[in-house]
Amino acid sequence: MILAKCKICGVEIVGSRKAQVCKCSNRMIVQDDTVTATDLDDVILSHSKDSVKSVDILTPDDINYHERRRHRKIRKLTYEER
Repeated sequence: MILAKCKICGVEIVGSRKAQVCKCSNRMIVQDDTVTATDLDDVILSHSKDSVKSVDILTPDDINYHERRRHRKIRKLTYEER
């Protein structure tokens, strides 16, 4: 169960199987455990079973590797013509 509150209109919506929408300009939609809105900064989540975490896909080692790779020189191949 998830409870989301819209900061603009103040409507609190409890998540269920059926999609529920607030009618303000933010157009917050709550369905099951998902929340969408025009501006998610104007949405407050409470009573969610999963906390919202920032998941970084790349580790710091991967980022360093890609930065080094970006600065590599390009080797031009020359072919002999017969």
